[in-house]
Amino acid sequence: MNSDGILLKIEGVCKTYAVPVLTDISLEIKRGEIHSIVGENGAGKSTLCRIIAGLVKPNSGFMTLDGIGYNPESKRDAERHGIRIVMQELNVIPTLTIAENIFLTDLPNRFGYIDKPTLNERTQRLLEQIGMGDISPDTKVSELGLGKQQLVEIAGGLSKQCNLLILDEPTAALTEPEVKNLFRQIKKLKEAGTSIIYISHRLEEVMQVSDTITVLRDGKLIKTKPALEFTLDEMVRLMVGRELEVISHRKTASCNNLLMRVEDVSAPTGVKNVSFELMRGEVLGFAGLMGSGRTELMRAIFGADSKTSGRIFIKDLDNPILIKNPSDAVRNGIAMLPESRKEQGLFLPLSVRVNITINNLKKLCRMPAVIDNSIEVNESELWRKTLSIKSNSTEQKVLELSGGNQQKILLARWLFKDCDILIMDEPTRGIDVGAKFEIYKLIYELAERGKGIIFVSSDLKELMTVCDRIAVMSNGSLAGIFNIDNWSQDKIMSAALSGYLKGKNFSNG
Repeated sequence: MNSDGILLKIEGVCKTYAVPVLTDISLEIKRGEIHSIVGENGAGKSTLCRIIAGLVKPNSGFMTLDGIGYNPESKRDAERHGIRIVMQELNVIPTLTIAENIFLTDLPNRFGYIDKPTLNERTQRLLEQIGMGDISPDTKVSELGLGKQQLVEIAGGLSKQCNLLILDEPTAALTEPEVKNLFRQIKKLKEAGTSIIYISHRLEEVMQVSDTITVLRDGKLIKTKPALEFTLDEMVRLMVGRELEVISHRKTASCNNLLMRVEDVSAPTGVKNVSFELMRGEVLGFAGLMGSGRTELMRAIFGADSKTSGRIFIKDLDNPILIKNPSDAVRNGIAMLPESRKEQGLFLPLSVRVNITINNLKKLCRMPAVIDNSIEVNESELWRKTLSIKSNSTEQKVLELSGGNQQKILLARWLFKDCDILIMDEPTRGIDVGAKFEIYKLIYELAERGKGIIFVSSDLKELMTVCDRIAVMSNGSLAGIFNIDNWSQDKIMSAALSGYLKGKNFSNG
C-alpha cells in the first residue's frame, strides 16, 4: 500500500482521435476519497475514466496504482487490479435477468451448474441496497425502465469489493429518492476505504457528495482543489470559460389557444385513464417517481407503444386523430425525443448530417425524390452550429461523440422537422450546464413561436424553471396538475407519492 495515501497517480496522459481529446492530464486520486470530475460535454471526462478502467489506451503518459506502474490491457484487467466502472451509457444485456446481468462474470455454481438460490440471494441483497428490493432477481432487464436499468448497472458496480469505483453520470436517470439512496451507498463505500471517481453534470450533487473536484475544459485540466473551496459559480465559470447568463423562469405567456387534448389514455404498460390539455405556446412539464408512467404515457401518445383506450385531438378538436405508430404521430405534427437516445433515437454508425436530416428529406429535394446534397450539408451545418454540437464536421459518425452531443443531434433533428408539438423525455440527461442553458433558451423560443412543449424530467428544479404547468404522474395515473402560482417541491412530491399510498386521496387544491 502506498504510504502517502495516494491510490492512483496519473501523469501526462494524452489521448488523440481525429483531434486531441486529452492533453497532458496529471491527477492524483487519494485512498478513500470521492473525487468528482466536471466539465462540459466533450471536455474529456469519460475518456479519462475509460483509460483508467482499461477500455481505452492513452497515446502517451503513464499511471501508477499504489505506487506500482499501472497500464491495464482491458476492462477485465482493470477489474483484477480492483478498479470498476459504471458507465453513462448502459451496458446491460436486456434478454438476461437482473441477477445474470449483475453477476455475469462471477456466476456462483455448484457441481458445474449455476447455483440459482445463491445467485438470487446475493442479488436480492444488492437490490435492497439500491431501493429495488420489491423486484425479483429473475426479472428480465428488458422489462425495466431506463432508470431501473441504471440502478442495475450500479448494483453491478457494488457487487464486488474494489479499490476504485468510477461512476459516470450515475444519477442521470434517477429521481431524488433514488439519488439519496445511492449517496448513502457511496458514503458506505468511502467509509470502507474505497476511492470513488464521480462524474456528473448535476453540479449541486457534485458539491454535496465530493471531497475533491477537478475541472476539465477542452481536454485540459483547469483546476483541482477541495470541494469546500469551490463555489457553484466558480465551477461553472471554469467549466465553460465564460460567465453564463442567468436563466430564470420566463414570464408565462397567455396560453388560451388549445393545441392538443388527450382523453382517458390507458396502455398495457401501466398507464391508466390519463387526460390533459396542451396549449399553444405552453411548456407543460411531467414529473413523477421512476416507474410512475411518465415515459409510458408519452410513448403511448406518440404511437411507440399501443393504447388500450383513449383519444387524442389535434387541430380539429372535435374529431380524434388515429395514431397507431410514430409515423402517424409525425404526420400529425408530433415529435418525440425518447428517454433512451441510443436505443430509440439515433443511428449511431451514421453521420451527424444524416441523423439531423433523416426525418425531413422532402425539404432537401429540389425535384421529387432527388436529394440535393448541398441543401443537406448546409442545413445540417446550420443546426450543428446553432446547438454548438462538438464534432469534427457533419460527416463524423454519431457513435464517436459524447452522450451530450448525441442528445443535441437528436434535438436538432426534430427542430429541423419543425413539428407543432414536441415531447421531450429527459432532454437534458447527460448534458452539461452550458448546453442545458442553450436548450432552455431554445424551448422558450419554440414556445414563443406557438409550439407546444411537453417536458418530462426527473429534476424537479429543472421543471420549475422551465415549465408553465407541471403534471404529476403516480403509479400510472395523473395525480394532479400544478400552475406556477400554486406549486412547490413538497406539493409535487406528495402528488408523486399519492398513488402508492392506499386509502390516501390527493388534491392539488
